Amino acid sequence: MSKHPVNYELVASQGRARRGILHTPHGSVETPTFMPVGTVGSVKGLAPWELKAMGAGVVLGNTYHLHLRPGEDLIARRGGLHQFVAWDGPMLTDSGGFQVFSLAALNQITEEGVAFRSHIDGSKRFLSPEESMRIQKALGADIIMAFDECPPADADTKVIEAAMGRTSRWLDRCMTSLDSPQQALFGIVQGGIDLKLRAQHIDDICSRDLAGFALGGLSVGETNESMYEVLEATAHRLPQDKPRYLMGVGTPRDLVEAVAQGIDMFDCVLPTRNGRMGTAMTSEGRINIKNARFAEDDGPLDPECPCPTCTTFSRAYLRHLYQSKEILVMRALSEHNLWYLTRLMARCREAISAGEFGALLAEVRERWPLASER
Repeated sequence: MSKHPVNYELVASQGRARRGILHTPHGSVETPTFMPVGTVGSVKGLAPWELKAMGAGVVLGNTYHLHLRPGEDLIARRGGLHQFVAWDGPMLTDSGGFQVFSLAALNQITEEGVAFRSHIDGSKRFLSPEESMRIQKALGADIIMAFDECPPADADTKVIEAAMGRTSRWLDRCMTSLDSPQQALFGIVQGGIDLKLRAQHIDDICSRDLAGFALGGLSVGETNESMYEVLEATAHRLPQDKPRYLMGVGTPRDLVEAVAQGIDMFDCVLPTRNGRMGTAMTSEGRINIKNARFAEDDGPLDPECPCPTCTTFSRAYLRHLYQSKEILVMRALSEHNLWYLTRLMARCREAISAGEFGALLAEVRERWPLASER
């Protein structure tokens, strides 16, 4: 029996691809799973009941943004993040590290932590492993992420090695300061696209007894081919009996390629961000609803999709809404994109159980070619 409050149960496998169940204090979720991102406590434009209807499992919150506004103490006084945002399913919070490091011009990194200025009001702030754990404890998510250093994709070897070392030391500090038995801590593997460094950091991070493990520092500017090479060399080396999480990845092709290598969990702002920009993920590939060819198209956005957007609105109407700058189209396309990825993950699970994952992978590769394959 695991001592961790979050556990992974393997249900079926085909090659390296895995189907499983993630058991958490707020319910169980089938994997592989795509986790919608609720940066400031809401998935942009969508209500919790809409997420429920599409079958979303885990919803993310962003430690950095929630810390700055409205503040973790205010949320804690209202019963924690689940109650505050009206989501009774599992939740995951990131450590805040990625946002802090993306504000390169506003931060200063030391061994103790990161001093930075708020992007909201310019106030001076400090985030350390201990402070990240304190904030995430107050938020109360089921899964919390260790505070790590995420180097840029084009960083040189010395910078990547320094980030790896600091990430490991910070993980130990997170483990020491975590005193919340209902929260599961995931460690994060860095190493850039250097396969030797990745293998070295996996051995280091996975030597600790944690509830799960994540691959960080991917989808940060490297090519798709480089990311796939890293996944092929490293994902299967993460512990078999723990959930495996690939952070910040959300295109259909990337998701299914990662499932093929044994990844269980994904998150990305892409489906809602693209939806707000008029772009939809469909069974016909990527559709830009702004295109003039849709002006008199009475067909659904995606004829194979059962979501409310596709069963209610025509492409012509959605294009009209976008041209008119109506909020409804941003909601409708965001909802559809999340339905698409949720259904894609369900198809992965079914294909793995049926021994037909190879056919699904081939279909997705054909429908979502990389730039180098076009």
